[in-house]
Amino acid sequence: MKVVIAIDSLKGSLSSIEAGMAAKEGILKAKPDAQVIVKPLADGGEGTVDALIEGLKGEWIDITVTGPMGTPVSCYYGYLKESSTAIMDMASAAGITLVPDTEKNPLSATTYGVGEMIKDAMERGCRNFIIGIGGSATNDGGIGMLKALGYEFYDKDGADTGEGAQALEKVESVNTKNRHPLIPACNFRIACDVNNPLCGENGATYIYGPQKGVTGDLKETLDNGMANFAKATAAALGQDHSAAAGAGAAGGLGFAFLSYIGAELTPGIKLILDVVSLEDELKDADIAITGEGRLDHQTAMGKAPVGVARLAKKYGAKVIAFAGTITEGASVCNDAGIDAFFPIVRGVTTLVDAMKKENAQKNMAAAAEQVFRLL
Repeated sequence: MKVVIAIDSLKGSLSSIEAGMAAKEGILKAKPDAQVIVKPLADGGEGTVDALIEGLKGEWIDITVTGPMGTPVSCYYGYLKESSTAIMDMASAAGITLVPDTEKNPLSATTYGVGEMIKDAMERGCRNFIIGIGGSATNDGGIGMLKALGYEFYDKDGADTGEGAQALEKVESVNTKNRHPLIPACNFRIACDVNNPLCGENGATYIYGPQKGVTGDLKETLDNGMANFAKATAAALGQDHSAAAGAGAAGGLGFAFLSYIGAELTPGIKLILDVVSLEDELKDADIAITGEGRLDHQTAMGKAPVGVARLAKKYGAKVIAFAGTITEGASVCNDAGIDAFFPIVRGVTTLVDAMKKENAQKNMAAAAEQVFRLL
């Protein structure tokens, strides 16, 4: 019997790999001769970098970069030396959680630190990049990131435009000659789960701007700035990605990656499943194990466990899910490819006790053991 495990993290309790190893322990108690493979799982959002570094045995690289409001912030990215791969979360350098509500200012918030992270990784030897771009504090079209990578943006008088959303309406010309020389040698894959274009009522400013401090009277001005930036970019590069799905992600950072870096935008779960080579392991698997902290109707709407289930069903494997909590609406997960799901909590307890790492590990192992004794 071959079993492939890919469980999302139980946030605040177990990492993806810890949950997977606990399930493996229980399976082997019931079926000692089973072949059990544990893979990391995430959806491209919060926790993805940690899951992949731990699961793929990468290295944590600590770095100080320019934060979204221009002050230094400490962050990190993952380095997989064997494959020359960097795994990054843009939010660690330019995320909305780094800015108190009282200090949000889309006119000056910058993605410069994201470019500094990329530059550090390139000069360390990375040539492949996996970058999640959710949760930004910025609405700068990615101009900050691009400036950190050597691109130059000038106004009508030939002066530097500065950074932040205020810079976009000033851009008249673009100089690409001084871009970092290693960029063409690199491959960028971006985890992006939104389809918004750069501009318009469904674009970056109108849809996501308000949570970053964009007030009603600023929307039109900043959206016009985005349109001007797209126009100047098209004139300089001979291509226009402003209407592309995902161009409006992370305050227009998706547009910058598409236009200037030649990146590929991919749904987060699809990208992560590919990175961990899950499909290869599922081709001859009998059973796939997945799960997350809370299994509910939203799980069926494309979250990580359902991504695993769909891939497993492609090869005829049975799919079992374990979760810390299961809600009444979780039955829709059965229709989404999960054959059966089980809560791991074994008795009346407080949430605090249930989430303690040692308790969650024991509960996960015990639940997996009993299910596999039946199998």
